[in-house]
Amino acid sequence: MHTLSIPTWIIHVSSVIEWIVAIWLIWTYGELTNNRSWWGLALAMLPALVSAMCACTWHYFDNAPSLEWLVTLQATMTLVGNFTLWAAAYLIWCSTKSVNTVEPKPIKSEQ
Repeated sequence: MHTLSIPTWIIHVSSVIEWIVAIWLIWTYGELTNNRSWWGLALAMLPALVSAMCACTWHYFDNAPSLEWLVTLQATMTLVGNFTLWAAAYLIWCSTKSVNTVEPKPIKSEQ
């Protein structure tokens, strides 16, 4: 009853692998651009990865009642991950603001 189908396992495992690759690519982008806020995004993605691994582990052991704490951990990591991703996105947005912005001058109309 609790066993996942092969296609469902493929989706679960490939999603975890995809998330790991995305973390690595974002970290690398941060190194190439010398923008540490991208490193923050890569780190902020880790709670969501833990959440996905909790789900895979629980399903792997056939949703064992003794491992039901993994469901709580998964939900907690999803919540924490949503907030860390929000904070990282905000920091990236802040890093795009130029420190030396010049105020635009109004156009003088000729009269």
